[in-house]
Amino acid sequence: MLVKSFPEVQADPGVTRQVLSDSAELMVVAFRFQKKGAEGKLHNHPHIQSTYVESGRFTFTVDGEDIEVGPGDSFVIPSNALHGCKCLEPGTLVDTFTPRRDDFL
Repeated sequence: MLVKSFPEVQADPGVTRQVLSDSAELMVVAFRFQKKGAEGKLHNHPHIQSTYVESGRFTFTVDGEDIEVGPGDSFVIPSNALHGCKCLEPGTLVDTFTPRRDDFL
């Protein structure tokens, strides 16, 4: 088993992204939101995404539906669904993607 270390990079204003682990079939990424109001802008991608709220509070928009989530909540975002989030309280999201997001490497 090879352990890799990935840098933390700026994803959006007030948001950093760090790949935690990856393989061709799966990737785990931490998104850290440092301030209220920071956003993960609306976007879509072909990957299936699972999101786990480690800490903080967020409003997610997924295909036009808004949901508010907090610590311990998790959900799946289907392939190509338009989605984004707004930070209500600073915290960390742990996202898993299948297949891997090569654009994050």
